[in-house]
Amino acid sequence: MIFIKVLGSGCKKCQTLEAKVRDLITANNIDAVVEKVSDINEMMNYNIMMTPALVVNEKVKSFGIIPKDDQLLKWLQEE
Repeated sequence: MIFIKVLGSGCKKCQTLEAKVRDLITANNIDAVVEKVSDINEMMNYNIMMTPALVVNEKVKSFGIIPKDDQLLKWLQEE
């Protein structure tokens, strides 16, 4: 089981990243749980400078960008 967090305030980029991650999980039968984190105090625990941010199994994979699908899939398959 992979635990994924999408950190962000709910902006368009944050929504896009969350939707991409959910679509990739479904399309590739990946056993994962996606959590949307919008609490600023919790986001600060990850030392990110910009949103959206992607955290996979408590490791920050990206922030401030929406990674390409192939990069997202690679990170998910590595876990």
